[in-house]
Amino acid sequence: METSNASYGTDFILLGFSDRPKLEQIISGVVFISYLVALLGNTTIILLSYLDPQLHTPMYFFLSNLSLVDLCYTTSIVPQMLVNLWGPSKSITYGGCVLQFFFALVFGATECLLLAVMAYDRYAAVCQPLHYTVIMHPQLCQRMVVTSWLGGL
Repeated sequence: METSNASYGTDFILLGFSDRPKLEQIISGVVFISYLVALLGNTTIILLSYLDPQLHTPMYFFLSNLSLVDLCYTTSIVPQMLVNLWGPSKSITYGGCVLQFFFALVFGATECLLLAVMAYDRYAAVCQPLHYTVIMHPQLCQRMVVTSWLGGL
């Protein structure tokens, strides 16, 4: 008699708050409203920093990229969460779980690198204000952002 440990399912079953449907409704409402506010706020930051010529500075360039990363990060997690809270099927496939985990890590790492780049930008602005425009020229800013995005990958 041979025993084996095998799994034949194709999905992760997410129980969450299944035993408390009222709490699920409240949480899903709060998460949905927060998600809409995040989408609206980050999109507004991106559009304003692009449309207003006075905001074409390194700080706002980095800030708009940070808003884009935040949009991608929240969009990689929240919709699946809302589907599981609202729908009758509370599961996610293994592939979907791996994909969501991958994108969450990529966007989380990119956000950390962008915050480090933004810290360097502020350091240059505060500690060397007379050399700031020479240090933080547009090509360097673009290279730093591209490096952050690629570093996140």
